[in-house]
Amino acid sequence: MTQPVLDISNLSVDYQTPRGTVQALRHIHLQVPPAKVVGLVGESGCGKSTLISAVIRLMAENAHVAEGEIRFMGLDLQAMSAAELRGIRGRDISMVFQDPMTALNPVLTIGRQMKDIQYRDPLSGKKKRERAARMLERVGISDGLSRLDNYPHQFSGGMRQRITIAMALLVKPKLLIADEPTTALDATLEVQIIRLLKDLQTDFQCAILFISHHLNVIAELCDYVGVMYAGELVEKGTVRDIFHRPGHPYTRSLLECDPSVIEEPTRFLPTIPGDIPSLIDLPEGCIFQDRCEKVMSVCRKTQPPAVHLAEHHTAACHFLEE
Repeated sequence: MTQPVLDISNLSVDYQTPRGTVQALRHIHLQVPPAKVVGLVGESGCGKSTLISAVIRLMAENAHVAEGEIRFMGLDLQAMSAAELRGIRGRDISMVFQDPMTALNPVLTIGRQMKDIQYRDPLSGKKKRERAARMLERVGISDGLSRLDNYPHQFSGGMRQRITIAMALLVKPKLLIADEPTTALDATLEVQIIRLLKDLQTDFQCAILFISHHLNVIAELCDYVGVMYAGELVEKGTVRDIFHRPGHPYTRSLLECDPSVIEEPTRFLPTIPGDIPSLIDLPEGCIFQDRCEKVMSVCRKTQPPAVHLAEHHTAACHFLEE
């Protein structure tokens, strides 16, 4: 098999708080194959952002990796020194952040910022500027050479997000991490950004780990999907598996809550009843037990194993074994 660009194995991350230990991630297994897009979806607070923070080792001071491995191109990221990791961040691993309005330095021109991220490349300042201009035009910003002299406030939100994507791909990374890059944009701009990412991924052939809570975006962009709930990866598979043959009750509930599938006008949007359990005092058994309509006695006693439903499709649910 081809070596995955990113291989996360049995990853658990805890936060130390005055109230106790928050078990934010528990036993996550996830792979990002070369030149593929893997999406992570789930409710707010399920651990998506904690996962990518652990990958790039930019976690909060009270967070630590309790167990597990994170390997990038076969290299153990957790075992690297800070200097070694700096050699990978921004070059082999790039990131597009959630809010384009705050992702850029407001007191530096776009050209200065795009030139600075190329500091590792042995090119002249003129060559770096020309390459930055070409990349701006590649993401749909016309007259890139002159726009390099503009400041972030001279661009709209959608154009700023295009600039952050251009900066992330400028050095041709092997892995691009996108943390909800369309959340702050309106629906029209969201479609444009997703189409742009899809085209660029095809051209650059980089792997993408894409974080979103928007199911339509995941379906449009991704090859594989992981569904997270309360710190656990409860289901993963191809995009067709997840959207056409969901196995876990939480995945089915998420899909049923998507407003785009509602066929008749209604005053009430579908919701998943109940609350997310405390990550400080975790229940025994299945993490989704209190919100599941098909809960059985075994669900309250034993944590469900991952059941293989297809070649790339697994879900952690006792009901699937039955």
